[in-house]
Amino acid sequence: MPRIILTVVGLFFLIKLSAQTPDAKMKAYVASLMSKMTLEEKIGQLNLVTPGWGVPTGSVVSKGVEDNIRKGRVGGLFGIFGPDKVRQAQTLAVKESRLHIPLLFGLDVIHGHKTIFPIPLAISCSWDTVLIERSARIAAIEATADGLCWVFSPMVDIARDPRWGRIAEGSGEDAYLGSKIARAMVKGYQGNDLSKDNTVLACVKHFALYGAAEAGRDYNTTDMSRIRMYNEYLPPYKAAVDAGVGSVMSSFNEIDGIPATGNRWLLTTLLRNQWGFKGMVVSDYTSVNEMTAHGLGDLQTVSALALNAGLDMDMVGEGFLTTLQKSLKEGKVTTKQIDDACRRILEAKYKLGLFDDPYRYINDDRPAKEILTEENRKAAREIAVRSMVLLKNDRQVLPLKKTGTIALIGPLADNHSEMLGTWAVSGDKTKSVTIKQGLQNVAGNAVQILYAKGANITDDTAFAKRISPFAEPTEIDARSPDALIQEAVETAGKADVVVAVVGEAAEMSGESASRTSLDLPGSQRRLIEALAKTGKPLVVVLMNGRPLAVPWLHEQVPALLEAWFAGTEAGNAIADVLFGNYNPSGKLTTSFPRNVGQIPVYYNHKNTGRPYEGGSPKFKSNYLDEVNEPLYPFGYGLSYTTFTYDTVKLSQTVLRPGQSITASIMVKNAGNVAGEETVQLYIRDLVGSVARPVKELKGFQKIQLNAGELKKVEFTITENDLKFYNSELKYVAEPGDFKVFIGTNSRDVREAAFRLVK
Repeated sequence: MPRIILTVVGLFFLIKLSAQTPDAKMKAYVASLMSKMTLEEKIGQLNLVTPGWGVPTGSVVSKGVEDNIRKGRVGGLFGIFGPDKVRQAQTLAVKESRLHIPLLFGLDVIHGHKTIFPIPLAISCSWDTVLIERSARIAAIEATADGLCWVFSPMVDIARDPRWGRIAEGSGEDAYLGSKIARAMVKGYQGNDLSKDNTVLACVKHFALYGAAEAGRDYNTTDMSRIRMYNEYLPPYKAAVDAGVGSVMSSFNEIDGIPATGNRWLLTTLLRNQWGFKGMVVSDYTSVNEMTAHGLGDLQTVSALALNAGLDMDMVGEGFLTTLQKSLKEGKVTTKQIDDACRRILEAKYKLGLFDDPYRYINDDRPAKEILTEENRKAAREIAVRSMVLLKNDRQVLPLKKTGTIALIGPLADNHSEMLGTWAVSGDKTKSVTIKQGLQNVAGNAVQILYAKGANITDDTAFAKRISPFAEPTEIDARSPDALIQEAVETAGKADVVVAVVGEAAEMSGESASRTSLDLPGSQRRLIEALAKTGKPLVVVLMNGRPLAVPWLHEQVPALLEAWFAGTEAGNAIADVLFGNYNPSGKLTTSFPRNVGQIPVYYNHKNTGRPYEGGSPKFKSNYLDEVNEPLYPFGYGLSYTTFTYDTVKLSQTVLRPGQSITASIMVKNAGNVAGEETVQLYIRDLVGSVARPVKELKGFQKIQLNAGELKKVEFTITENDLKFYNSELKYVAEPGDFKVFIGTNSRDVREAAFRLVK
């Protein structure tokens, strides 16, 4: 009888367990595991280190990693990839540590893993969230095939200062578009099931406001009002959280005088309490330790501050590992805080399926089948062509003919090492396609290509070393700048058309790559000016990781293509655009300044009490020596065809709660070739309780039109599109008058008016 009772009880328990929700099962599993853990093992889970086996992304490499793994003093590794290396480390954790807890393996997979896509700033210029999600999906497949389960991406910082090198890693200056892209990236990385072996835990960064670093200088102070935070900078982070992002990385900058890594208002009040984030928060590279330099105390003090703030995992600095036990004894942190941080990290591992199979992401057969495949390279090429922006095309110099002789000139024209751009830590430069190769691949034998370097990216050897301190410096030719230019001019004289490829070195943008000058470096300007004087048709291709201030270039050359750093398939993609295999459709997501003195310059600014609107400039908000407007505005981008816009029509001119207005416009392809156009919707709140921007992006549609085709484009406007955070940080739509603008960019628009009535 007792045996029967036990069997019934056991059966009841099993039925009850199986009836639990997945979330309840996870919590029960993690709670059971934590009940067996020592304090040291719990703190060990909060320790993220890099053994230096791969490519370190900071100035510190962790010591004694293998021994710490055996002792249960490491929660995750980053900087290594590949089945063999990941298996070696994971085996240490699951075979030689006391509780066999698996490790997380992360990496900076910013714009692709081995198949490198255009830099994020470039991809954002596609305005194609389906395409952007696809790039993240491919990156996740490749990363997991290489043993990774965690990527430190997407970077969603709003950036309006191109002096800041990390503008290359984000989606530009606008919160609405940035939010759309953030959601797409998270969905692409994480899919619908994190336990699948081809999805990864995404990590949105850098939380928060890092893109507003003062003077565009990396790691610098950020200071802004709460109302600006909520309306202009925080939305993309929240969009990622709402999309279910599994982890968040704190930023280097301070907020209200407290570094983000130790800022409780940011990491707990806002992120967890207001936004409901349930995942784990990791520091940026040694950002816990760096709070000491900010002036907040020694390592023990700042480590306790970070834990109290809501930080779960300490990247590389090991302040948690070495000080939290002492802080616990001294009452500076609590057991609950350590337990909460440990639980969130273990839950991430559970969601990834690592407790079911620690080797889930380690498969020796996958790399050859899933990494740098022809299919992935084809996708990279398709995404790259859609990321390029045609800035100028006078006299229809482009597209090029697939006949005759082309003089291909410039330091980036036949240069494998610079194609991938910044933050391609696992990319293979030798697998990239150069511009010279791409032109030949696309044009075939009917075109003769004559090549001359023309100039160095920089002529300054010291500057070249500063650009790439951990790698070979940017190559500087032994010949003099004058000799290089002379050779280029002679080469141009033998050609029908000149294509000059100029810009920055890949590592002139990205982390620790701030610049005070946004002109072309070195002798490249002299090269372009010399080529322009030859009288030959001149096409300039820009490769760069930030907006440049090049009004002289716009004035001197008939055709200008912003190609950015286009990734593995750069050469083929640029050739596709130059020869017209693809009609460029990219639109800028950052305004291009005329000079550095205008910065920050962005489309959705607010009016002053004395806005300059023409006439006498004195005692108005303007410059004595320059116009206010950027060289190229947000949303700008040309095509090989011409699109015309009719008038804006509204279904009604009064909007009431619960209702909507349809704004429509007829768009026509008035040219001779098919093309894609991104139709953009902006709204302005004319009267508010606080000053409102001159216009804000509220919708966009990318359409394709054949030559001569006419299409009606419609947008639905609701009360929600009119909401903003007021001075009390309440999210409201205030009754009053509004303008709606529809056009090809933020400057060239048609408009109509309506009124919100409550």
